[in-house]
Amino acid sequence: MSLTSSTLLTVVVLATVLAFGAAVWLWPRLGRRGGKPALGRIGVVLVLQVLLLSSVGLTANRTFLLYGSWADLAGKERPVPTGRDADTPGGSAVRLLGRQPTEMRGGGTPHVGGEIEKITVQGERSKAVVQAYVYLPPEYFQKGNEHRKFPATVVLTGFPGMAENLLKPLPYPKTAWTLAKQKKMPPMILVMMQPSVVPTRNTQCIDVPGGPQSETFFGTDLPKALAGSYRVGTSPSNWAVIGDSTGGYCALKVALQHPESYTAGVGLSADYKPEIDGDSGDLFHGNTAEEKRSDLLWSLDNLPQGKSSFLVSTSLQGEGNYKPTQKFIEKVKAPARVSSITLDHGGHNFNTWKREIPPAMEWIGARITAE
Repeated sequence: MSLTSSTLLTVVVLATVLAFGAAVWLWPRLGRRGGKPALGRIGVVLVLQVLLLSSVGLTANRTFLLYGSWADLAGKERPVPTGRDADTPGGSAVRLLGRQPTEMRGGGTPHVGGEIEKITVQGERSKAVVQAYVYLPPEYFQKGNEHRKFPATVVLTGFPGMAENLLKPLPYPKTAWTLAKQKKMPPMILVMMQPSVVPTRNTQCIDVPGGPQSETFFGTDLPKALAGSYRVGTSPSNWAVIGDSTGGYCALKVALQHPESYTAGVGLSADYKPEIDGDSGDLFHGNTAEEKRSDLLWSLDNLPQGKSSFLVSTSLQGEGNYKPTQKFIEKVKAPARVSSITLDHGGHNFNTWKREIPPAMEWIGARITAE
């Protein structure tokens, strides 16, 4: 039974209710003195606590999609499917795993509602193999557009998180579809994925010495691989990257340090330097120069700034990144440019990011081109 299935949640909640009823019925009998009644009381309390915590945990996981499988929860790395060569949309760097309709009106018809493809991407230089979802807008399938190219945006989750978060509850495809219909942004391809090349490790778009090469994958390999498989160009003006939290840090990092690949980067509630903890492990192995470079505020002060554009978001109340966001804005210098979204009230959560995604996507649409 899947970790995120509604059946599992229903079973656990029902078991919790039944266990509570059984505890109420048994408690008078367990109130006697003696070793066995005492052990019975302890057992009843433990069972109720386990079931209650499981119900809460499963509900939270279905709401925020933190873990997609039992293997994710256990911290085990899963083998990445190799896909089917016959269905590969482009070169061997991209393998198609499947297709699914969008949730828009007419989602079952690609030229009306667009389509979502699940793929793996093989990094040429990084050698990483990473899963992603690709949203193709309806215009991609419409007659007369067979040779038309589209701009593309890489969309990154926070960590931990699943790429499915970017389909729902963060509705990136629906937002892109709606804004394009309203002529507020051009139709664009979305490449939605985690901000790490290792699902169980928070590599934070850093090339770990002797380990995962996340910066190389996102900064160099990914746009090249996708441009070889879909109708999108290889010029930086064709590409943007957006993310929230850790994904926001990655988006700003690759846009700042790879202006040859991306023309725009958006950080929603972003961090500005990597967080070193049990999820990340040692990212630098004594490489102090790379550690400094990975601090975005240090990079803005000490390294050349390209022609990239940045959008950062924060809140006056409820968001912990307000002060570093102001510092980031102050440090951006020409030829780079920076814009910002500052809410009166917000927080480090999906509700805040849902409010920020539409204006952020409009901002991206005004800065990337199809050719």
